[in-house]
Amino acid sequence: MAEVEAIKELDSIKLISHLLEIRCSKQMSDIWNIGLNLALRISDLLSIKFSDIQDDRLVIKEAKTGKQANIKLNNKALKYIRRIQQEHPMHIYLFQSYRNQQAINGMPKPLSRRSVTKAFALVGEELNLKLGTHSMRKTRGYHLYKQTKDIGRVMKMLRHGSEGVTLRYIGITQDNIDKDFVELEI
Repeated sequence: MAEVEAIKELDSIKLISHLLEIRCSKQMSDIWNIGLNLALRISDLLSIKFSDIQDDRLVIKEAKTGKQANIKLNNKALKYIRRIQQEHPMHIYLFQSYRNQQAINGMPKPLSRRSVTKAFALVGEELNLKLGTHSMRKTRGYHLYKQTKDIGRVMKMLRHGSEGVTLRYIGITQDNIDKDFVELEI
């Protein structure tokens, strides 16, 4: 699997959303926008059922770790979720597959990781970015760290076990840390 990056420029984050919508679908853009706000792994994001959402909270068991994620949804995520639910009131999954014949005639299933990976790769290639399904999670972690400089807080959000793993994951290198020491004079 190719290494992907956190998207560090806010304008690029918005452009990715726009390009996913016009090049692929509104659903792919929704995955990007909600994924940025939830910081879940793609397998967990795609498996969200509307029944997992109670009021302003999402509660799911993470597939990779078995840990429970109990996430208070922010207003932006809630806005997207409510619109999707209003547009597709019979759907079970937040990101339900519904366009192909198999989806129409079969049991409800979420979109496949493969289809999201392809859409993100297409837009990433167009923008010359290493964009993938982990980019949403990495991007949220990166921006939380840049805003707070609190790696412990980022670790908790991503449910990581060590600071080193989290720093590498969000793309904070020793050069970044050195720069912070040089630029902040007290």
